Amino acid sequence: MAPLATPKADVREYWNARPCGEGLTHAERGSPQYFAEIEAAKDRLEPYVHGFAEYARWHGRDILEVGCGLGTDTVRFARAGAQVTAVDLTAAAVELTARRLGDEGLNGEVRQADAEQLPFADGSFDLVYSWGVLHHTPDTARAIREVGRVLRPGGEARVMLYNRRSIFATAVWLRRGLAQRRSVKDALATVESPGTKGFTRRELEALFRPFERIEIETIATVYDRRVAGPFAALAPALGWNHLVRAHV
Repeated sequence: MAPLATPKADVREYWNARPCGEGLTHAERGSPQYFAEIEAAKDRLEPYVHGFAEYARWHGRDILEVGCGLGTDTVRFARAGAQVTAVDLTAAAVELTARRLGDEGLNGEVRQADAEQLPFADGSFDLVYSWGVLHHTPDTARAIREVGRVLRPGGEARVMLYNRRSIFATAVWLRRGLAQRRSVKDALATVESPGTKGFTRRELEALFRPFERIEIETIATVYDRRVAGPFAALAPALGWNHLVRAHV
């Protein structure tokens, strides 16, 4: 009998088969149209990513993106002149992001790696950026420790993580958990890849405690608005996305 897949193997298999954002286009995988349509759709869905990432701010600086997916943010940092390194758990994401950089004539290193065991020396980067990734790895706390380890003194982490106490998470629980008497945590584990997590602000403060300064902004997203309509904007603290800025 074959051994049971580990949770991380399940996560890798899930995203390798369906790179994040691919459902936003019907264009041929890897074509210029494919990348352009995904980037445009992400701008419609998550316009606040620009203010969070501040791509131009990192011109000439060493940045690491953990979980590059299809490379939308990777190429934005590279276009802005950052010295970009990107990693992803899946071979599909690495191949597609490297192709995208090459198609645009941009420099950047892309490699397959585990967020919980980053293959870089201590103090290698000025910025570690991760958008909607670290809540998928089984040991998020370990991944965040790795983020801190590879940052230089004075460096910064910018990380988006899901909010368990959000309008969207509550809707997921009502649909998938309430009738079966499952917790919100259990219901969220069925969102996207197996074992997806959401975090409260207090939990994030504990996870990022080794950092010198932490700022958490919570955003009401299009996914919250699909549930609550315009009322979602009245309760941004109940939004689906936590935007964490953490300084070392």
